[in-house]
Amino acid sequence: MKTAIFGFSGSGKTDLFAALAGPDAAAAGNRAMIKVPDARLDPLIELFNPKKITYSEIEYLDIPGGGGKGTGLGDRVLNEVRPYDCLIGVLDAFSGMNDPKQQWQAIEADMMVTDMAVIEKRLEKLDADGKKNKALVDPKEQEALKRALALLENERPLRTDEEISTLPELKGYKFLSARPILYVWNCPEGEEAGVELPEDTPGMTHIAVSAKLERELAEIDDPEEKAMFLQDLGITESALDKVIGKTYQLLGLISYLTAGEDECRAWPLRVGSTAPQAAGVIHTDFEKGFIRAEVIGYADFLEFGDFKKVKDAGKARLEGKEYIVRDGDIIEFRFNV
Repeated sequence: MKTAIFGFSGSGKTDLFAALAGPDAAAAGNRAMIKVPDARLDPLIELFNPKKITYSEIEYLDIPGGGGKGTGLGDRVLNEVRPYDCLIGVLDAFSGMNDPKQQWQAIEADMMVTDMAVIEKRLEKLDADGKKNKALVDPKEQEALKRALALLENERPLRTDEEISTLPELKGYKFLSARPILYVWNCPEGEEAGVELPEDTPGMTHIAVSAKLERELAEIDDPEEKAMFLQDLGITESALDKVIGKTYQLLGLISYLTAGEDECRAWPLRVGSTAPQAAGVIHTDFEKGFIRAEVIGYADFLEFGDFKKVKDAGKARLEGKEYIVRDGDIIEFRFNV
């Protein structure tokens, strides 16, 4: 899953990307694969002492900044972020030279206006085609576009109406305002708690972060030194885990776990996926030959701390093709190919 980090020039988005990617990865380019922290693996690792530990990953891309004070982002930035599954918009809440609320509103307006232009152009084409030959026009597509346009004309991003934004007739358009988005209010060090954030809405959430501080933390390799640095600042944890976690949620993902002596691993999975679909994340043959899944709920594992004890207590379940996987499920698949 891919996430684009973008914003106005000088917003500090490259500091955020460098903090996420680490100094070496950031120096190598504007693209990086970032591990999704998952503390639920820790007791499994302690139990099995596996040869390999694998976390879910998200791909982040740093888009060069655009626009300026009082201007929009520009077509280049908007076109570059269009292919991505999730967006992170970075707002300048640290320099005192910009109003981050205005930047946020400008980005939202830019995306909606761009989507409206795409819809209006397409509707004009459909109207012209319909006058020539009605068979050339899909009435379902036309109706879907009109519903989307009405939503935008009421200054509502497409992501706020799941029914409209997920219409199959609109899937190929890659509308910007339909994308889930995390706004990072990039503030001065130590002022994160004092930033007044807007309320979250469907598909959009906000977080206050000091990107400069996070970049400095990412450059400290020694865990003890990093812990002391955090203690001196009076904070207990880096905000990056929250940024990554919120991105993961906005992408509509959960994790299920597999565990053993060879590997303990978190696997990314779409919310609402079935057991065979989860098996297919490992290998398509697992999905094709799926028989059933042995599932241990994470809370049950924590209660007993051992797979054998969980099974002896009757807490391990055999689930079939209709089972909807839950976040944190520990699964062993049975299949035949």
